[in-house]
Amino acid sequence: MNNQKTLPVKVITVTAMLTALNVVLSSFGLPVPGGHMYLNDVVICTAAILLAPFPAFVVGGIGAFLGDFFFYPTPMFVSLVTHGLQAVVISLCVHRFFAKKQLAGSVIGVALGAVIMVVGYSLGRAFLYSTPEYAILKLPYQILQAVVGAVLSIVICYGMKLRSTLERAQLLA
Repeated sequence: MNNQKTLPVKVITVTAMLTALNVVLSSFGLPVPGGHMYLNDVVICTAAILLAPFPAFVVGGIGAFLGDFFFYPTPMFVSLVTHGLQAVVISLCVHRFFAKKQLAGSVIGVALGAVIMVVGYSLGRAFLYSTPEYAILKLPYQILQAVVGAVLSIVICYGMKLRSTLERAQLLA
């Protein structure tokens, strides 16, 4: 079969699998004061490093939106915008702005993505719950979630060689 025709199917499959994983990880969190800490940032950052901007948005934004929709719908639109933007920025850093130095682009991208996530959720919480105090209470855990997601995604993609493995298997564009 022609490789050009199967590539989109493979990318769609990887996108769907990562989206499902994001839905699961954004649905169940570790209890912390004031709420929960979620591990879905690991999937979002990993997907954004691996995929082009649109599939990364699907995994990050739509995956987190669906996870919230099914289990805790109040912040679902905050998740759609924040995680969607986070994924797109990371993907653009890796695939467009630093295409020749993807590791550097990944590090810069996940750092920018972490800032987007922390700021987006802090503003979203302050707006949704009408209290900046709630957003401030949750801030250390948001920062921890962002850092864990950023670091683990770099380790998974480069340290554990997921990126090169998927490229060799021709599962990425």
